Amino acid sequence: MKTREIKELNSKEIAERLDAEKEHLVRLKLNHAISPLDNPSQIKVVRRTIARLTTELHQRAINQ
Repeated sequence: MKTREIKELNSKEIAERLDAEKEHLVRLKLNHAISPLDNPSQIKVVRRTIARLTTELHQRAINQ
């Protein structure tokens, strides 16, 4: 998810998406521990998406 797409969402949607991405990351890590993923770089992509979502929520909190 790109930064431009994140900025179009409202704060509630970002928080929901953040929870979903965190759950997705946990599932990816668990699956990778059991058997190697076809594309282990998915973990890095999800981590960066979580960071983007968290950063946007933090910026909105500062601006209010």
